[in-house]
Amino acid sequence: MTPFLAELIGTAAMILLGGGVVANVVLKDTKGNNGGWIVICTAWALAVFVGVTIAGPYSGAHLNCAVTLANLALGKLDAATAMQYMTAQILGAMIGAFLVWAIYKDHFDRTDDAGAKHAVFCTSPAIRNLPINLLSEIIGTFLLIFTILHFTDAKIDNTTTIGLGSIGAIPVAFLVWVIGLSLGGTTGYAINPARDLGPRIMHALLPIKKKAAFDVTYAWVPIVGPILGALIASALYLTIY
Repeated sequence: MTPFLAELIGTAAMILLGGGVVANVVLKDTKGNNGGWIVICTAWALAVFVGVTIAGPYSGAHLNCAVTLANLALGKLDAATAMQYMTAQILGAMIGAFLVWAIYKDHFDRTDDAGAKHAVFCTSPAIRNLPINLLSEIIGTFLLIFTILHFTDAKIDNTTTIGLGSIGAIPVAFLVWVIGLSLGGTTGYAINPARDLGPRIMHALLPIKKKAAFDVTYAWVPIVGPILGALIASALYLTIY
């Protein structure tokens, strides 16, 4: 499998399961309706585990533009490869979001709450305060990237994440889990530009009844915040080590 295809399929699988749990919890008449935040955070962590397991042997399983930008900043990727990875991630996220909509279409049709339907695809703030919302995404992504840099063996080439095979995906899943449980209450913890932008675009394109707007005034936050968080984490890592 090529790195591009690995990033595309891995990201699609992650979004299928991550968006899927949100749909199961928030849409009307599902089996998991009102399952709660712990259910969402747990399934998102496991979704990351699945995506990393699929893509890890072939691309290093970035699945996240912030991770790719950190690798670029650290000199582990060239610009052309980084662009290839990020393109695959956004396209994969769109595919995963489309599949969630296809599976849950009947429940989308029965759900009147436009905000709930929007939440299946992308994040939004619990309290709209853009500077604080941006800070939340910066800090969450900083923690994600800075921690990943510490449990990744720098001596291994960039096609390998931790050197433990599929087991190596477990620390990433735990990390995403605790970020969601602890810091996700403000913005829904995008911590990944592709995870938010790809499904947000798909939400705008799909024929969803009574859907919310694209929300361009907020849509930049889950893109800029993770980028800044990744760059700050990379800079600190380079400074320390």
